[in-house]
Order: sequence, then structure tokens, then C-alpha cells
Amino acid sequence: MTKRQTKNGRVAIGVIGGSGLYDMDGLTDIRKVRIATPFGKPSDEYVVGTLFGRRIAFLPRHGRGHRIMPTDINYRANVYGMKMLGVERIISVSAVGSMREDIRPGDIVIPHQFYDHTKHRRSTFFGNGVVAHVGIAEPVCGDLGKILVDAGTSVGATIHRGGIYLCMEGPQFSTQAESMTYRQWNVDVIGMTNATEAKLAREAELCYSTIALATDYDCWHHSEEPVTVEAVLEVMRHNIETSRAMIKQAVKMLPARRACSCGSALQSAIMTPAKLIPAKTKKDLAPIIGKYVKGR
Repeated sequence: MTKRQTKNGRVAIGVIGGSGLYDMDGLTDIRKVRIATPFGKPSDEYVVGTLFGRRIAFLPRHGRGHRIMPTDINYRANVYGMKMLGVERIISVSAVGSMREDIRPGDIVIPHQFYDHTKHRRSTFFGNGVVAHVGIAEPVCGDLGKILVDAGTSVGATIHRGGIYLCMEGPQFSTQAESMTYRQWNVDVIGMTNATEAKLAREAELCYSTIALATDYDCWHHSEEPVTVEAVLEVMRHNIETSRAMIKQAVKMLPARRACSCGSALQSAIMTPAKLIPAKTKKDLAPIIGKYVKGR
């Protein structure tokens, strides 16, 4: 395998599965691909296959068997590996808690914004002699988000278009005091992973959008029991088939070429002159910055 090709053709769409989604059905011509990155190992092997004539790369962010905590996920390696495969769009699937009465367990939200409330993560590829400031005012690709909304509607899901996803550190769920405070911030859902992915996807010039599967009301809801793993998994079992159907529909709907600005996010973002960037950093980041920074 070359860095941007698999044996059976270019991979343009990536799917990152969260709690409950550890594999993709419907794929043919399947290969399992291990990728080494300058940032270490991704969460698992990438499963590369064909769906409706298009090559797809699937990765379970927590590893198969759900072995990796949110804080310990190697987000940089996961996104970098997608970039090496040639992926241009990432569809993320995640379990979330609802922070609004009208987003019921079982509903699906396609967030348009993230609030990063994490504390212990590396959420940039940059450093080691190179600085870049990437715009992320609109962290979700609007084109990809719209297609996910339309895909959800077409398969009969209860879809909420737009919303603010608060990304907490975890792995614990919220205290009641925290949950009530987040509600005052007017966030819509709460999870533990997607803001970090969205930042890295933007730096890698990849489109990114989330299928957020509401499993519970966190612990703010007066008529509900506090969230438990058992309750989350019960709702997830019902939601996961809907998310799979949405992904299949989205793959059919996605145009071959991107018309958004995600693919040029780094164009004016790299601040360090090429001659000052260490050779190793240039080499390590070549899949990301290579078209803007030439030479050794």
C-alpha cells in the first residue's frame, strides 16, 4: 500500500465509529490496513472496503472491544492515518447525552458547533518547530452535515439539524452540578470525543461531521434516573442500525468532488517560514503540509 492508495483504489470517505459501532456492514473487497504514523499507533486497524462503488475506511475510535478511554485515544494518529489513506471526508458516529428536553433518547443530532471542555489532550498536529493557526469558527463541514441530515431524514430517523456538542474529558459522566451548569451554557448534547477529532480534521484539511446518537438525558432531567452504562447501551442497540443506514445513504449521496473550503484550510495558516521548519517535522507532516511547504 502506498500512502494514499490501497490495492483496490483510492479511499475518499472515512468513518470513525464510537460506542456501539465497532464495524461496518455491507462492505465488499475488504482489507485490513495497519498504518504507522509519526504520532504512534491508531486505535486499531483500518477496515477498507467498497460500498456502492466507493472505497471506505472504517476505524473504531475506542478499538475493538472498547479498550481505549476517551482521553487515551490517539486522535492524531487516527486522523493522520485517514489522511494517509487519501480520505477527504470523515463521518463520525458518537453516543451523546441530551441537554435538551426535546432531544429525546433515540434521537439523532447533526451538530454544527463544538465547545471543547477537555483538559488533557493534544489536539493539534503542529509544534516541533512549526506553528499554524487554523480557522475553526465553523468546525463542521456544512456540505457534509447537510448530507447527513438528508440521509437521516430519508431513512426515517428523528433528526435535529444543528446543535452545540460540549466535549468533556471523561471518562466519568457529569455530576449534577456540572450538568446543570452546561445546560445554562445552552449546549445541546454532551460527549467525550468529537471536538478533538474536529480540530485535527480541519488541520488535515478533511471535511468532518458527526452523527450524534442521543442515549440519555445526562443527569439533569428531573424525571429520569442518572445515566448508567446499561441505559446507554440499551438505547445504543436501537440507534446503531439507524446510524448504519444513514452512513450507507450518505455514501450514495456524497458528490465525487468537494465544493467546500475544508480542503484549503491550511492555505494561509502556517506561520513558520519553510526554511526554519526542521527537516524531520517537514517529513512527519508531509501528508498534511506538503503542498504548502516544499523541500527538506
